[in-house]
Amino acid sequence: MKIIMLAAIPAALAMALAPVSAFAGDEPGFHGYLRAGAGSSSVKGPQSCYGLGGNTMKYRLGNECDAYGEFGYTQALVKTDNGVTFLGTIWADVFSPKSDFGDAKLGIAKAYVEARGLDFLNGGTAWMGKRYYYRPDIHMLDLQYINMNGTGAGIDQYPVGPGKLSYAFFKDNDINQTNAAGVLSAASATRQNLIYGDIPVNPDGTLDVATSLITAQGGSDTHNGYQVTLLHKQAKVMGGNNVFGVQYGVGPGTGVGGACCDRIGASGSTLLGSDVTRTRIFNDLAIQPSTNFGMEFVALAQRDKSDANGSSTWTSLGVRPVYAVHKNVKLALELGTDRVTVPNGPAMRLTKITFAPSISAGPGLFDRPELRAFATYGKWNDAATSAVNANNNSGPVYGSRTSGFSYGVQLETWF
Repeated sequence: MKIIMLAAIPAALAMALAPVSAFAGDEPGFHGYLRAGAGSSSVKGPQSCYGLGGNTMKYRLGNECDAYGEFGYTQALVKTDNGVTFLGTIWADVFSPKSDFGDAKLGIAKAYVEARGLDFLNGGTAWMGKRYYYRPDIHMLDLQYINMNGTGAGIDQYPVGPGKLSYAFFKDNDINQTNAAGVLSAASATRQNLIYGDIPVNPDGTLDVATSLITAQGGSDTHNGYQVTLLHKQAKVMGGNNVFGVQYGVGPGTGVGGACCDRIGASGSTLLGSDVTRTRIFNDLAIQPSTNFGMEFVALAQRDKSDANGSSTWTSLGVRPVYAVHKNVKLALELGTDRVTVPNGPAMRLTKITFAPSISAGPGLFDRPELRAFATYGKWNDAATSAVNANNNSGPVYGSRTSGFSYGVQLETWF
């Protein structure tokens, strides 16, 4: 799977136990993210990772076989005499599906300018260019349950009533693409995102409403689409926060067939009609009840439907407790289980458990850097065997087996 990036901006992740922020912004200075590691497996080959692929994500601790880095700089370009500041941001990223970056190509992840302090926006921000945009995630799954990244322009967090309004216009799938047979395979689209967020609904609780309106530009065989996301964010929950979400997408609004990772929020394939839908409900709880103990717990259900493929439901439960035995030494355990139904066949099941002692910058759940050693065990049913083999970076090495073991080391940091 191509780049799966972490939530929000790495600087914001450093404060991940605070309520999810829709627009953390890039602050001046050098910032970035890096993960890299090496390992092996019970089949005496490269490290193997356990996932079902398709419409799912895998539990990531001790289960990431790729290497990824992103880094960049934000600089104040101009500060006018009336207090307006123009900031420029440029970031590069690099991804390899293997443990070695090797000859992986460097790309541009962000390149944009924003204007802060405009009196007529009453505290809001204007921006234009390519950027990360409203992409909170479930950390354990590395699932950006909504991702509005892209190239465009917009106005963020303009105060309206009890909340803040944000609008952005993007161009997705910039050109129409055809496959070898000359059939349209990916069509360009325009996307309008409207977010009304930070609406107070209860003590320490807020609501975000985020929509995407997608207009196809690929001809008579393409379709428009949309998505609607409701997020309730509860702060001060045992030293952490809870996010509860309900999402619904239609056609390209499902994110399926998009540029990366089938993410709700950006445009999926405009070849998908109104019969294609995705419904998702989830709860993500991250707590830090004491200095030495933190935990993340996730529950998720997602249903995909279409006339051509029928329906498939992904359900997932996972927990990651982390205990610090020293200010700089943590013990992490991650247990996750997934079930996927398929039309006219038995459900696929996969369970993964990882133990990972780490040298860390601090005792908190999200303190980084972390230098980890890990041991991971995966167990799946016969129905899932082909999916596990197909979605393993090492290829179909498990054959007809229904379990596997991997081990290795990994660095993860953001700054």
